[in-house]
Amino acid sequence: MSFPLRRRTFLALAAATPSLAAPSLGLGATGDRAGPGEPALDPEEWRAFASRFLRPDGRVVDTANQGISHSEGQGWALLCAEQALDREAFDSILGWTRRVLGRPHDALLSWRFRPDASGHGGQVDDPNNATDGDLMYAWALLRAGRRWRSADYTAEGVAVARDVLRLLVRQVGDEMVLLPGAAGFEQRDHVVINPSYYAFPAFRALAQAVPDPIWLRLASDGLSLLRRARFGRWGLPADWVALPRTGGRPSPAPGWPARFSYDAVRVPLYLAWAGLGREPAAAGAARFWSDPNHRRMPAWTDFGSDAISPYAAPSGIVAVAQLAIAKHAEVSPMPSWPFSGEAKDYYSAVLTLLARLAWRDSLQASI
Repeated sequence: MSFPLRRRTFLALAAATPSLAAPSLGLGATGDRAGPGEPALDPEEWRAFASRFLRPDGRVVDTANQGISHSEGQGWALLCAEQALDREAFDSILGWTRRVLGRPHDALLSWRFRPDASGHGGQVDDPNNATDGDLMYAWALLRAGRRWRSADYTAEGVAVARDVLRLLVRQVGDEMVLLPGAAGFEQRDHVVINPSYYAFPAFRALAQAVPDPIWLRLASDGLSLLRRARFGRWGLPADWVALPRTGGRPSPAPGWPARFSYDAVRVPLYLAWAGLGREPAAAGAARFWSDPNHRRMPAWTDFGSDAISPYAAPSGIVAVAQLAIAKHAEVSPMPSWPFSGEAKDYYSAVLTLLARLAWRDSLQASI
């Protein structure tokens, strides 16, 4: 059974899905105020990112992961290009994504493209989707449709949102959950969930485009899941979670390391982005990253031993940590975080850009 939502959390959720909110509550849209004017993302910083990780054909390269490209990276890059007012790059990224990652029987994306040894060819070697990539892709299309008044962008975003609801939502016990992909995550006695795929700020835009009470249910039950699925000394979300089919307490999913790590770092990012920076999962992350016992900010922790990474968090995690700490403390000055051009790899660079967008959108949401 879903935990009752505190009034403050309900208001944030309803604001995140205004088409579902009761008009008497006076809840308006938050963030996503796309317009033709000032860019939300510094064009210079976006160009620095694009020069390192964006190929001329529109493929975004994950430099720390064998040069693959994936749907989440394409979706994030579309979001950043739109926020930097770079329509030429947006259309290039969109063209490659449609052409290479598009699936023949639905509007979702294949999640992974693997280049060949030459770097000039390659193939989709796993046609399964990744739900976070689909959500980012749809959100970027809907924002671009509003900004550039494009019915084609909007129609494609709507189609993706509809297929998310049609193919990726399941009832597990008394809760509505979001599958990480259409295939491979439903076991006989449990369902595997990736908490970082709950992109709460994207739910608002998708709910506006495709009004359905399932969006608010996903957000509400997703927060309930995140409140229960916290582990270890600091009460942190796991990268992958197993949810019993009969309901009840989640556990770290078998087959993956029981850690708060490179996936789960996006949980506090999306919570802060949606104005939910004081939720327990985000608060736990803020405490973890700011723990005075750490000699350096860690990248991850293991739940079995509470051991932390033997190396410092890379710059992208530092950016998310500074966002989470600031939003948990409800401070107003912008955090001083790294420049994305200083990142050693693609993931750190894109996390830094997303943290900046989250800060900007969350400020707009509070106006």
